[in-house]
Amino acid sequence: MAEPKMPPLPSSLLRNPADGEVRVSFLELFFDLVYVFAITQISHFLLAHHGAAAVVEALVIFAAIWWAWVYTTWAANWLDPERVQVRITLLLTMLASLVMAVSIPKAFAEHGLIFACAYLAIQIGRSAFVAIVMRRNNHEAARTMQRIVLYFVLSGCLWIAGALSQHTEVRLACWLAALAIEYSGPSTGYRLPFGGSVMPSDWRISGGHMAERCALFIIIALGEGIIVTGATYAGNALTFLNSSAFLAAFTGSVLMWWIYFDVGAKRGAELIEHHHEPGRIARSAYTYLHMPIVLGIIGTAVADELLLAHPHGHTEPALVLSLCGGGAIYILGVGLFKRFANPFRNFPMSHRFGLIALAGLALLGMLLEPPALIFGWLSVAIFALVVIWEWTSFHGGWVERFGHRLGPVGRYLQRAAVRAEAKREERFGGKPD
Repeated sequence: MAEPKMPPLPSSLLRNPADGEVRVSFLELFFDLVYVFAITQISHFLLAHHGAAAVVEALVIFAAIWWAWVYTTWAANWLDPERVQVRITLLLTMLASLVMAVSIPKAFAEHGLIFACAYLAIQIGRSAFVAIVMRRNNHEAARTMQRIVLYFVLSGCLWIAGALSQHTEVRLACWLAALAIEYSGPSTGYRLPFGGSVMPSDWRISGGHMAERCALFIIIALGEGIIVTGATYAGNALTFLNSSAFLAAFTGSVLMWWIYFDVGAKRGAELIEHHHEPGRIARSAYTYLHMPIVLGIIGTAVADELLLAHPHGHTEPALVLSLCGGGAIYILGVGLFKRFANPFRNFPMSHRFGLIALAGLALLGMLLEPPALIFGWLSVAIFALVVIWEWTSFHGGWVERFGHRLGPVGRYLQRAAVRAEAKREERFGGKPD
């Protein structure tokens, strides 16, 4: 008979390791709803503001939103959401996140101080709470959290200084410097003068929880695109052009979902769950490499709304940049994530093709300015080819499937593929899939 699981210690607000695998709680899913709104706000910001300066400002806002979310995800990996104190902390963090999201449209105008104060309340308040909780059970982890608090206090001076400035350029420079300090923390082990640094091997987390949380955030970001697509289509007349644009936007979202979840999400989850240093994997593959994935989804969501708003016109530069740029950033991010989780450490060939094809499509859009609807469907075709290429490669391979139809050349290619596979197995000790 199995031994009963030990209940959490009354004095501890941390998850009990005896409970086994850490699962995502309903409170965490509730918390994420705020970030659906935040991503929508960023999309609308890009639609309302044009030019290189607006893109940089949107990137700064996105970096802050992502950093607030991902640090809360790390905290929820350790904290027990069934405890009342933890629930109150996460709900207060949710409230501050909502205030931050509300202030996004005018973050570089009159709402800069609201945005900065809400952001710092999230980062400093939550990190300090985790440090206090950990001090009772894990002094080494508590010292790491204290380093994190110091990093946010230091960057907070720049956040406030930028918010108080009336000059957009000064605010942007201060906030970029603040983000540079914060983003350097995990990669440098939160190094302090005369204090050394901490190693990723010291960050004990539940890998499955981290993988599931980030996968759910991808769903949130894709869902924001679906919301934009549905809301814009609902406000248009149900003509053939509008319906075709709606179908193109929806199909593109489906293909983006497939590109991430068919191979990448599964591999990443298996890697972090069985790795002896899950903290290092969480830092590299999830904290950093998932940023371009979400950013690319936001870019394509902007493109979908532009396409749905003017499906009858010619391709404008804004549509080219958002659709091809967002799609390329997404494919690049997913490809780097898959490369990290791949035992062969190779960037997928299908994703290389997608990047080259999107670059060619962008050139076509800028030079020839084709009809916007055709341009949108061409981007969908590129995503579809990436999906088909990768799916075929992982379900028998092109040479194995079609080599017998090419006569002697096909048989040569099949033998070459077998030899290459044998060398990879000898070098890496097994197949990737």
